[in-house]
Amino acid sequence: MLTIGKLGAQARVKVPTIRYYEQIGLLPEAERSAGNQRLYSRKALERLAFIRHARDLGFTLEAIRDLLSLSDNPEQSCAAADAIARAQLAEVESRLARLTALKAELERMVVQCAGGKIADCRVIEVLGDHGHCMADHHRPVDSV
Repeated sequence: MLTIGKLGAQARVKVPTIRYYEQIGLLPEAERSAGNQRLYSRKALERLAFIRHARDLGFTLEAIRDLLSLSDNPEQSCAAADAIARAQLAEVESRLARLTALKAELERMVVQCAGGKIADCRVIEVLGDHGHCMADHHRPVDSV
């Protein structure tokens, strides 16, 4: 059995994050020692490592919840897991496209900057008026 500190160290997850995952039901509540200290099994470590890896890959907590639910039923088809992964891939591709447009716009701003006075600064001008941008690189409202 692992204490919360050892669990966090092995999974590279901070203790408050582990508590949060317990609170929202991604991790089952830990057993308690006689001194009321949380104790975690190897299975909890594996589950936490799964969550951390999924977060590293950008999956939302809701997608992770769904993936964990699927992993708890190993005999079913993996079509749902595949659909979740495909949706995440589409989101990453969308972000890459926005980042590519953002990079191009920043490069254009820097190249066009005359290096003179702020009154003539292309960087300030473009940041002040999105109409001067060559592409739409807005973030979706829900990701702000």
